[in-house]
Amino acid sequence: MSRTVTLVLVDPAGELLGALPPFPVESPWWQEVAEVVAAAGVDVTVLRLLHADRAAPPGGHVTYLAETRDRPAGLIPLGADLVPHARRAPWAEPGGPGATLAWAAGVLDRLGFGELTPRQQRTWNLSAIWRMDGPAGPVAWLKQVPDFLAHEPAVLGLVGSVVPGLVPYVMAAGKAGRMLLTHVPGEDRYGAGADLCGRIAEAFHPVQTRFAGRTGELLAAGVPDRRLEASRFANVAAPYLGDIPGLAELIDGLPARLAEVAACGLPDTLLHGDLHPGNVRTDPDGALVIVDWGDSAIGNPAFDLLRLIDGLDSPEPVLAAWAERWRAGVPGCDPERAVALLRPVARLMSAATYAGFLAGIEQSEWPYHANDVPECLAAAGAGI
Repeated sequence: MSRTVTLVLVDPAGELLGALPPFPVESPWWQEVAEVVAAAGVDVTVLRLLHADRAAPPGGHVTYLAETRDRPAGLIPLGADLVPHARRAPWAEPGGPGATLAWAAGVLDRLGFGELTPRQQRTWNLSAIWRMDGPAGPVAWLKQVPDFLAHEPAVLGLVGSVVPGLVPYVMAAGKAGRMLLTHVPGEDRYGAGADLCGRIAEAFHPVQTRFAGRTGELLAAGVPDRRLEASRFANVAAPYLGDIPGLAELIDGLPARLAEVAACGLPDTLLHGDLHPGNVRTDPDGALVIVDWGDSAIGNPAFDLLRLIDGLDSPEPVLAAWAERWRAGVPGCDPERAVALLRPVARLMSAATYAGFLAGIEQSEWPYHANDVPECLAAAGAGI
């Protein structure tokens, strides 16, 4: 699967210039724009999604707004809605990426790196990401996130203080959700099996042990509070109760279920929030680094374990080792029971997270997440 791209161009002042002729790119994922920038034939920065010919990614014909200082010939006279929006990300406006890149250049210069070449990698409602390359290769990553994910640099600092090297080093953090992170060599481990998942759980355990029960410290650092609260899930599920089998029964039974979870004795702690192997990089020596902490929160550690083993053919060894570590640290707790009880609740948690994204972004970017809410609720109703 691939996608066809149309770029509607504006200059840095926001003047509409027209559109480039459509062109194909291999990657079907709408937020991935490195190939788009490379194939455009003109120096562009992708700002935001305008519309697509389907309700959700991947693939299809996708139209973006892009900024350029050039005035290429042969543009198609195509318009776009350029009306400001209160929930638009700062990097999605003309001039926004330039301001962020200028901030990064200033930081890197002060740190003695000199001039690096920014290469745009991703843009959507949850982040804008550039790789900062030097003569010998990648040096740093520039990332900008919305306010509701802006706690990420603080969390990276907390985790790094417990297990140095487990997360990217924060070179700088600035206003408007900007951060510069050191480059992490290696590859993302999407699809990795139980062996690596077991190593990830073991590596992260000292961090969760360190912050177990220290919710005040986490709240002071700006970490979102996602401790179990039935009303939060009930509010997200309310519009769908009559349409999704099993959902109403799950919501009705939540207070009793969450009381049972509390009786299992696992302490609330720092969650990664999206702890799957694709958010882990390993190098040839096997060292692992956990990335992408925007979904981090305070909550039950069983949620991270459930995300980590999701899709494994044989998750039992990972679960057993994880549970044994928690029993050793919290005598009398029942980790396996907590995991079983929270399996459908994890889907409710995901639905609530996606609903929060939708509430914080402009409508033109909703296709990235709109289907996720009912899909997660359906999985919760089915007990998955």
